[in-house]
Amino acid sequence: MKIGILKTGHAPDIVLDELGDYDAMFARLLDGRGFEFAPFNVVDGEFPDGSHAADGWLVTGSRHGVYEDHPWIAPLEALIRAIRDAGRPLVGVCFGHQIIAQALGGKVIRHPGGWRVGPTTYEIDGRPLTLNAWHRDQVVEVPPGAEVAGRAEGCEIAALRYGPRILTIQPHPEFDATMMDRLIEHRAVGVVPDPLRAQARARLDTPTDSAAMADTIAATLRKDAPHG
Repeated sequence: MKIGILKTGHAPDIVLDELGDYDAMFARLLDGRGFEFAPFNVVDGEFPDGSHAADGWLVTGSRHGVYEDHPWIAPLEALIRAIRDAGRPLVGVCFGHQIIAQALGGKVIRHPGGWRVGPTTYEIDGRPLTLNAWHRDQVVEVPPGAEVAGRAEGCEIAALRYGPRILTIQPHPEFDATMMDRLIEHRAVGVVPDPLRAQARARLDTPTDSAAMADTIAATLRKDAPHG
């Protein structure tokens, strides 16, 4: 099954040799589940021919905000709506969670509660999952037809389901301890408050439930889509 990865950003240079870009991180997360991956650098203006260019789709995280004025935002929102209308499976993570919500009628803001960084316990589909967080923006209004599927303290809309074929989540199951370490050391300085950085660093070795979340993502991506 071919999964198109819509890359809305690139991993920091400091991790590229060690961990690869975001598409490589998702390929590792979903390894062994029968997928092949086709990345599209939408952040650089590289788009697929349409919603039928892959059997399912995944929208990555990004350092950008969905409300920012970038030339690729509107075409990405149009593609998201086309994927939905075509009945193709779709998953969004962090920025992906937010841009899908915005494209389908929800609202995203820079949250007054500030950053969420490091291992965080979410309740997703009624079960507690510890996953790495790295975000300041949040979905604050649920799109029509969507249901809240996940929450965490300070993040009331941490996962959304739009029927059986679309799942979006705020946390990063594709981020391991190495990635979090590099973000804390190289992207967080002067951006994330020092006490929060220190707290996240102290919890780097906390076990996460990324494998369980990968199973949930894979189950969504495997939903049969109509042909044509």
